[in-house]
Amino acid sequence: MPAVKPKKFLGQHFLKDLDIARRIADTLDDFAGVPVIEVGPGMGVLTQFLLEKEKELTAVELDKESVPYLNQHYPALKGKIVEADFLKLDLSDIYKGQFCVIGNYPYNISSQIFFKVLEYKDQIPCCSGMLQKEVAERIAAGPGSKTYGILSVLLQAWYDIEYLFTVSEKVFDPPPKVKSAVVKLVRNGRNSLDCDERLFKTVVKTGFNQRRKTLRNSLKPLLGKDNEAYASPIFDERPERLSVSDFEKLTNIVAAHLPGSNSVKKQD
Repeated sequence: MPAVKPKKFLGQHFLKDLDIARRIADTLDDFAGVPVIEVGPGMGVLTQFLLEKEKELTAVELDKESVPYLNQHYPALKGKIVEADFLKLDLSDIYKGQFCVIGNYPYNISSQIFFKVLEYKDQIPCCSGMLQKEVAERIAAGPGSKTYGILSVLLQAWYDIEYLFTVSEKVFDPPPKVKSAVVKLVRNGRNSLDCDERLFKTVVKTGFNQRRKTLRNSLKPLLGKDNEAYASPIFDERPERLSVSDFEKLTNIVAAHLPGSNSVKKQD
């Protein structure tokens, strides 16, 4: 069967360097025995090394051309390929317990993939793979960095994130216009936030929607123009200066000063 043609509308850039594929597969070595979902295997350059490690593997592939290619070249995948959009799947239908997520992620949906991982954070102890360098840097950035943002805070609340290495555009077919990077996310010890989780997400997103402004200005959609909460020094800061724990404290302040009677109480 001929090679699969990369499709621009699917954000496909097929990795050609086997050493890099092997190194990506190695990121799951600390999670022996944990099943794996591979996102967008394409022609199986990463898949082959996951199968070598005898991982219990399910491949999620949207490309109708890739599915028969994978079935022909990797018979061990028979019955283990889900032909679907990863973003629309109920991952608990694939594995009821814990599972890892890995992939050479399509550039056009990589951020959405990590938001999806967050939805299943209690089932996913590790998520690793390759994505565009800019997004990888954003995910791993700490407070004070210009790239630190919504995805950084929401992921770092639940995962320890490691930027592993940069990958040249020359090892792909077709070569992307940007460099790539491999990251590894490992679930941290946090079982719950020290605030209301839904409000935490809202505060983070609202704060970063106007990241150049102080929180006193950017959080007006939540607290209004004049609110006694603004007396707290934290509102003098810009969102990129706040750590996860700072955002937890901020969320509790916001919860206590929400206009009207709809104040959100801290979850037990």
